[in-house]
Amino acid sequence: MTAILGISAFYHDSAAALIVDGAIVAAAQEERFTRCKYDASFPEHAIAFCLEQAGLSRADLDYVVFYEKPFVKFERLLETYLAVAPAGFRSFAAAMPVWLKDKLFIKRRLRRELADAPKAKLIFTGHHQSHAASAFFPSPFEEAAFLTLDSVGQWATTTWGVGRGKKLQTDHQINFPHSLGLLYSAFTYHCGFKVNSGEYKLMGLAPYGSPIYADTIRKHLIDIRDDGSFWMDMRYFQYCRGLTMTNRRFSDLFQISQRAPESELQQQHFDMAASVQAVIEEIVLAMARHIHRQTGCKNLVLAGGVALNCVANGRLLREGPFERIWVQPAAGDAGGALGGALLAWHQLLNKQRTVQPDQDSQVGSLLGPSYTNAAISQLLDRQAVRYTQIDDDRELTRRVAELLSEGKVVGWFHGRMEFGPRALGARSILADARAPQMQSILNNKVKRRESFRPFAPIVLQELAADWFDIAPPHDSPYMSFVTKVAESKRSPHNEIPAVTHIDGTARPQTVDRVRNPRLHQLLTDFYQQTRCPVLVNTSFNVRGEPIVCTPEDAFRCFAKTEIDVLVLENCIVLKSENSHQEPTIESLKPESLKPESLKPESLKPESLKPESLKPRKRSEIATAPDDKTLRQFGFLLGLILAVAAGFRWHAGSTNLAGAMTAAVVASAAIGAVVPRMLKPLFVGWMIAVFPIRWLVSHMILAIIYFGIITPLGLILRIAGHDPLGRKESKRPSHWITAEPEVAAERYLKQY
Repeated sequence: MTAILGISAFYHDSAAALIVDGAIVAAAQEERFTRCKYDASFPEHAIAFCLEQAGLSRADLDYVVFYEKPFVKFERLLETYLAVAPAGFRSFAAAMPVWLKDKLFIKRRLRRELADAPKAKLIFTGHHQSHAASAFFPSPFEEAAFLTLDSVGQWATTTWGVGRGKKLQTDHQINFPHSLGLLYSAFTYHCGFKVNSGEYKLMGLAPYGSPIYADTIRKHLIDIRDDGSFWMDMRYFQYCRGLTMTNRRFSDLFQISQRAPESELQQQHFDMAASVQAVIEEIVLAMARHIHRQTGCKNLVLAGGVALNCVANGRLLREGPFERIWVQPAAGDAGGALGGALLAWHQLLNKQRTVQPDQDSQVGSLLGPSYTNAAISQLLDRQAVRYTQIDDDRELTRRVAELLSEGKVVGWFHGRMEFGPRALGARSILADARAPQMQSILNNKVKRRESFRPFAPIVLQELAADWFDIAPPHDSPYMSFVTKVAESKRSPHNEIPAVTHIDGTARPQTVDRVRNPRLHQLLTDFYQQTRCPVLVNTSFNVRGEPIVCTPEDAFRCFAKTEIDVLVLENCIVLKSENSHQEPTIESLKPESLKPESLKPESLKPESLKPESLKPRKRSEIATAPDDKTLRQFGFLLGLILAVAAGFRWHAGSTNLAGAMTAAVVASAAIGAVVPRMLKPLFVGWMIAVFPIRWLVSHMILAIIYFGIITPLGLILRIAGHDPLGRKESKRPSHWITAEPEVAAERYLKQY
């Protein structure tokens, strides 16, 4: 048996994935356990779950794979500062402390966190290698071209190549700062949404506008070649030199200032969204045609954050040259954990793939924890909740279908949780797609989100072609493609208005009997009752929270919103029959977890407290020290007092020296025996010295930046050094030939 753990962490959306002898056993994002959206911390809880799901301990791990090479990313960061200095100091001052304290020592951190995995070899894959592996190896193709697109990994922002059998070969790439992901994020930022989380809002905004700025984008912001390669004019962007995405030149170009978050949207924002969306689609389509010409492959696989742009994917499906397309459902950095593990198994260990042409190996991306009816009943009984348990699955789905047909909003919790950003019928809110008012009800009373955002449909796979412009061999089990709603269903009147966007499109999930049999049966029952095989499917959460993971999470969301019905496995809870108090009990553990599995040895008990699960900025004062830190503080305090006592003794102040000596002994003893008693002193000390620490650290960083990096950068620029490619090239293509495949021993290196 060979067990490989993949990890992505320390940027955003950290995750863990486990494969055993090549089979995907488990994968989960850390945010689902900590309830901190886009949690970037080390995925302690996700790792614990994955191992318990497989019945393994950390000592059983043979390989641990980190999804990127930290030193290469640090090199790119330094080259960027050399290219822009003396500008860029604020960015440098914000980034360097984190890198110098943590990110440059990721290998040491991993060894410490996984100290109880002594035989595990530590492997570092390339960022875009991990994306490509996550797209190709689980796909149903023996051979396929791959295309990865994101904001930035190490240097590459876009790569393409070919996967054959158990091998990947990257052919060409485009490097930072030229990035479709960052271009899209720049418009996301300028339209008042958060970078790395608001891009899907911009995509939903686009159909309300017209692409009137598309020519301006092509003329001034980005040079696009016939092969889809591109170059971006950095004079309009700020992300290389500051903490924002766009600058005044960008605003002046469009004559539109940056929108304040949560302020009213104007038509100009709709038009900006439509314009950048049109340009992105144009580039991706040109890339696909070029890749098809170069590789001759019939199939294409996609990964990277930009691969979550399902509107562009839908256009690829309709107008692109490939016969079949498969998109990794966890296309962002979370999927890098899975890709890294699969890359180690197939490419590094040279293990064969087993390919099923009609089925991918990601098992519906239902790779997270599940819970038993017995555990759920205990939760509901302790909360004194009135519920009905229907043990017959067919009777259960018939009853839920009836409730949906009556216009009820249903929280649906069944089986293993999804891996990736989309709810795929395991942690979903379901509703009747035929109801004209349902979109407004869900947006305002349940999801509490912007009214312009559409909802996605789920549809029986065998009837999908009757309702949407998608037909075999194409399907959409992971909501990867936007298609038109069938004309016959939109006129003379729209039969599914709750899932039809303003432009007549939808983002369907096709449901089959193999991946999710219970959801398929529910849709079948709903179809038999209504002659409509379509339901609204949206993620089971409210704005600002991750998708629910546990039954407690689901019940809390149910209690705090206007969801009418909660279905927890075979238990049905009606809001009309219950008071709506928020549960206060401890979370139940997944059925595959032992009670202690969420408290591995590396976790201190206090690390599971809610306040410790919130992301901390480096500038914040440490107010929740662990026992080890307090012991060290006690020793340091004792040492300082001992030195002071020595001086006082030498000066003849014997009484004061004696008191200080007693304080030395007390400090050391308390630190060793009851370190918690030192917490008030520790916090007070941190508050007192914080301004001094901040000032000194920034003075040192300023000396380094302006005294070393700035003159060195100026010299390099005078000598023609241009690692960012800021000078527009006259070459016919902006594609760069990728480096040849690295030797096996390089997988052990961070560079």
